[in-house]
Amino acid sequence: MTARLRISRQCDGRRGGGTGRWSVMWSGDELDLDAYLERIGYRREGGTSGELRPDLRTLYAVHRAHTAAITFESLDVLLGRPVALDLKSIEDKLVHARRGGYCYEQNSLLAAALERIGFEVSGRGARNRTRGDSVLAVTHAVLVVTVAGEPWLCDAGFGFQGPREPVPLARPGAEVRQGEWTYRVREEEDGVLVLCLLRGDTWRDLYAFSPQHYHPVDYVVLNHYSSSHPTSSFTGRLIVQRPGEGVRQALVGRELTRLHPDGLVEQEIVGPDELLAVLDREFGLRLPDRDAAELVRIHRAED
Repeated sequence: MTARLRISRQCDGRRGGGTGRWSVMWSGDELDLDAYLERIGYRREGGTSGELRPDLRTLYAVHRAHTAAITFESLDVLLGRPVALDLKSIEDKLVHARRGGYCYEQNSLLAAALERIGFEVSGRGARNRTRGDSVLAVTHAVLVVTVAGEPWLCDAGFGFQGPREPVPLARPGAEVRQGEWTYRVREEEDGVLVLCLLRGDTWRDLYAFSPQHYHPVDYVVLNHYSSSHPTSSFTGRLIVQRPGEGVRQALVGRELTRLHPDGLVEQEIVGPDELLAVLDREFGLRLPDRDAAELVRIHRAED
C-alpha cells in the first residue's frame, strides 16, 4: 500500500469494523482481525460477522483476553534472533505460530487490533521502576487509548506484574481492582504518571511515563537496544512471564517465581530437564523441536 493511499484513507475514508476515522499508524488495516480474535479466545456477539464497537466494554474484553492468552517472553533474544516489529512478522509469530513476545511486540499487536476496531490509540515510552532507586532508560512501550474523551492506559507487555485490563488515567489516585490485584496511577511533576501495584500492604511503583507521544518507529529504536545491547536485561537471559488472574508467574533464568496478591513470593529452580515441560504447563509455550533443543542447550550451559 502506498503512502499516498494511506494518507487518503486516514483523511477521507471510514472502515466497516468501527465508527472512528480510518487510521493506519499501527498498521491496523493489515491485521487479520478474525485470526487475532481467535488467538486470544475472543468471541464476537452474533458470531464472526458481529460488529466490534470502539467502546469501553470492547476495550476491556479485548485487553483481558489478550493478556490471558499471549505469554510475555523474549526467547528470540536469547536464541540470538532479531525481533522484527513490522505487523506481518508480529502477527506470524504471536498469532499464527502461537508464540509470545515482549512489550514492543505485544503492544504493537494490541494497538493494531484496537486501531482496526476503531479506537484512538497512541504510544508512550516508560521507565521501569521495579529496581529500587535506580534511574533506568525509557525502554518500555505502553499505549494510551481514548474512549469517549477519556484516556485509558493499556499494556499487554509488562510481564507478570502488569495489568490485565485497562487502567483509567483521568482519575489519578483512584484504586482499580482487577480480580485479586489492585492498581492505581499517581501523578508527579511535569505530567509524569506512575503505574503502581499493591503487593500485600505496600504500593510498589511499576513504571513511569510522560505525556510525550511515541510512534511505532520509536519502538524500533528501543527494541534495538533491548534485543541487542549487552547491558539490556533481555540479552543472554531466559525471561518468560504471565500475569495470572490469581497467582502471577515469572521464569527468569532458572528461577521460577510465583507472586501472590497478599505479597507472598514462592520460588523454585527449574533445571534443563524440566524446562520444556514448565514452559508448556505454566506458560502455554510449545516451541519447534530445533528451537526447543537449542533452548535446553543454553539452559544446560549455565551448569
